[in-house]
Amino acid sequence: MFAYDFMRYAFLASTFIAITTGVVGVFVVARNLSFLAHTLSEIGFAGAAFAVFLGISPLWGMLLFTLLGSVGVGGLSLRTTQKESSISAISALFIGLGILFLSISSSSSRYATSILFGSIIGVDLSGVTRLVILSVVVLFIIAIFYRGLKFTSFDYLGAQAHRLKTNMLSVIFLIVLAMSVSVGSQIVGSMLVFILLTLPASTAKFLGKTVPQMIAWSVGLALAGVWGGLLLGYLTNLPVTFFISAIEVIFYLIVYVYHLKHN
Repeated sequence: MFAYDFMRYAFLASTFIAITTGVVGVFVVARNLSFLAHTLSEIGFAGAAFAVFLGISPLWGMLLFTLLGSVGVGGLSLRTTQKESSISAISALFIGLGILFLSISSSSSRYATSILFGSIIGVDLSGVTRLVILSVVVLFIIAIFYRGLKFTSFDYLGAQAHRLKTNMLSVIFLIVLAMSVSVGSQIVGSMLVFILLTLPASTAKFLGKTVPQMIAWSVGLALAGVWGGLLLGYLTNLPVTFFISAIEVIFYLIVYVYHLKHN
């Protein structure tokens, strides 16, 4: 299997993607921002489609749109009592924009499938390099602001009482989340990236007693999902995304049922 360049690139890229989304996902779940991760994935779809229309890498368009969208949607969710309705309207708008950009671009429909559902097998060396760099940047930011992000994510009132710059940390996290959505979309697509950002972390919540333990479990589960998905996809010639999603859902259901029976 590893005799093929595309499989080596796929495993390398998916490893960094799983580590990044596994770490960031713990803070997403702690902050109850799963809805935002889903919304950003739809905004990212429009960004990727816009990039295809311009003839550049979909990753850059996705990164631009999610960075702008994270701050905009994040601010909107704090300032309006109609949070769900407002964000749903934004999601619908950007999905429509994505379809528009794809329909007027000269590229084939395969780009639409790749953007929506991922195309990790088709990642080349330059694509892997971009993903690795972005992943390292995300993890570096998390490492620098780890204490503040942990405090504001798991004890927001305590963070305010200790006079931490909660607003600044929230903006930093929104930027990190946007970058993670852009990175994760390369393997499972813009429509399913929230799976890697929520399910491993949600499962880890039942397994870890401390934040470092939850991060370790989340990363481990994400790695198991993407590696298992790549292996099964290679053996069966079926979509890798399906196997990744199925593996993560199975992990979650097993742990959740076990937790219900023993608590």
